[in-house]
Order: sequence, then C-alpha cells, then structure tokens
Amino acid sequence: MLRKIGFLGLGTVGRHMAANLMKGNYDLTVYDSDASVVAELVAKGAAGVATPREAAKGNDLVIYIRPEKERLRPDIYGPDGIFAGIDPGTILVDMGTHSLESTMEMADEAAKRRVMFLDAPVWGTKEHAANGLLTILAGGDPSLVGRCRELFSYFGLNIIQVGGVGDATLMKFVVNLVQAEMMEALAESIVFGEKLGFSVDKILEVLDSGGVASPLFHSKGRSIARGDFTRNLALKYVHEQLELVLEKADSLGLDLPGARVACSVYEQGDKDGRGEEDFSSVVKVLRK
Repeated sequence: MLRKIGFLGLGTVGRHMAANLMKGNYDLTVYDSDASVVAELVAKGAAGVATPREAAKGNDLVIYIRPEKERLRPDIYGPDGIFAGIDPGTILVDMGTHSLESTMEMADEAAKRRVMFLDAPVWGTKEHAANGLLTILAGGDPSLVGRCRELFSYFGLNIIQVGGVGDATLMKFVVNLVQAEMMEALAESIVFGEKLGFSVDKILEVLDSGGVASPLFHSKGRSIARGDFTRNLALKYVHEQLELVLEKADSLGLDLPGARVACSVYEQGDKDGRGEEDFSSVVKVLRK
C-alpha cells in the first residue's frame, strides 16, 4: 500500500496537489527551492526537507512536478538529487511538462536503478488543483497506474491512460497547443471587438451563447473583463510549452503556422515582463 509520499515542486499547482494529498492522511515529505511554501505545508502536517535526495529517500512513491526550464539537473541527477536518494522499488511519477527527451532520460535512469516510473503530466489550473479537479495523463504500465489511482484521485478528477512512457508527454503537447491557441484566439477576438465599439462583457455574452462557447472562454474572458490577470497558469509556462510543441513538430517535419504565430505573441508577453501573470494577459500584448 502506498502511504509514504515524497513531493517535489510546490508551485502554483503543486502546492495544492500536495495539500490535497494530506486529506488522505498520507505520510507526506515535501521539498521546494522556496522555503516559504515548504513552511506552509509543514504547518499543515507535512515533513519539510532541505534537498530532493531527502524527499525521495525511504518513500513508497515520489512525485516530481517542475516545468522544463526550471528542471535543474542537480535536483534529479546531482549528489543531492532524487536519484541519489530514491530506493529500488519506489514509484517515481513525473507530473511536470517536459520535452520528450527529458522524460525518456528520467525513465531510463529509473530503470537502471530498479525504480518504477510513470510519465504523468497534469493538466489544469490553480483552481482545478485546489479543488481536486486536475486531469492526469498517464503513460506507463497500466497496472502501475492502477496502483496509483487512489492516491491520484485526491487531486485529479480524470485519470486517462494514453499509452506507454513518453506517450503522456506527447499528449500533453496536444493539450498545450489547443489551450494556448484558444486563449490567443479569444484575446484577438476581444481586442478586435473592442475596436469595433463593443464591451468585453457583450462580446462574451454572444460567444457564450453559441457553438464556440467553452469553459476557457467563459472563465478567462470574465477575468479579462474584470482586469484580473492574477497568475493561475503563468504566461511564461505557456510560452515554454509552445516552444516544446514547435520543437517536436519541427522534428516531424510538420509546419504548425497557428502555433508559430501564437508562440510569437506569448514570447512578446514574456519579453514585456508579463511572464509571471496569468496567460490571459496575452490580451495586453494585442491591445498595444
């Protein structure tokens, strides 16, 4: 039975995932480079440690969730990294969004150390994480996914097996592409409509009534109307994810013109210093 859990990466989504795990009375050990967020979880009953090695040691399952550009190799492979501490027979679950190469490198290292590995990126926002409504894309041995389902259910509503190790990472690229382009399309529509003399609220009323209605348009559109760009999913991460999509598309000899245009808009938002804002702030780039 999985009871002792190591959790590494307490960012916008990860901190809520870890907090929800504590509702299941798991024995939780947490690590993050930000000591203040570790202290928040410790106050709720988790054990805080100073290194990834300590977070991985002696646990039944270890969850790692960090975005690609913040995936510091020492945290994984260094003398105080995960693999320096994790025991053979432990389940290692990578729930971040990385390049396929990074995912497979981690899987290969896990195999060498007789560590079981799941490729399981999560999809959702801060609110989804806080309310246990994330979607988990699982790649790996179905029986291993089955062993983790109860634990995953504390922060995930949908647990979808998409294939073997690496397949979940690839499916997350598809998700990220759709999500980023939808947000950019909404932003363009709002800016165009405003120039035509319509309020954001009126534009959203019309969009919500027809065939293009979507939860993303509704929630992000209302936030834009309020001028609320509080970070939910950071713009810098959406930009980073689109770069990974385009990198993979290039390797396949595939041209994704819409993705390239969207990526350039998010890139400009990042350059404008909006990387820490919610990705809906891409509308500010277009309002210039």
